[in-house]
Amino acid sequence: MARPSLYPPELRERAVRMVTEIRPNYPTEWAAMKAVAAKLGIGAAETVRTWVRKARVDTGERPGTTSEEAVEIKRLRAENAELRRANEILKAASAFFAAELDRPSTRS
Repeated sequence: MARPSLYPPELRERAVRMVTEIRPNYPTEWAAMKAVAAKLGIGAAETVRTWVRKARVDTGERPGTTSEEAVEIKRLRAENAELRRANEILKAASAFFAAELDRPSTRS
């Protein structure tokens, strides 16, 4: 289970928007990200960098797995694991009942 985020989604969106808006005022994108992190009280500029990269993937500007796709993959993996568990239970039950049918009956 993922830990809850320290920052609300609105702050993330604002930080991403600010980086885009103030980028021309700085020599590098990293400098703009550090400035945004400092202005918004975000502990590390790396956090802002991660949000910007994720936003760009979600909008199709960068290749990668979007947030929606990641949620769907997680759901499908959980479903797959559950189906594998159910399949193992059914195999065990099948083997048990096959063994029961092979035993000679003691009833007359």
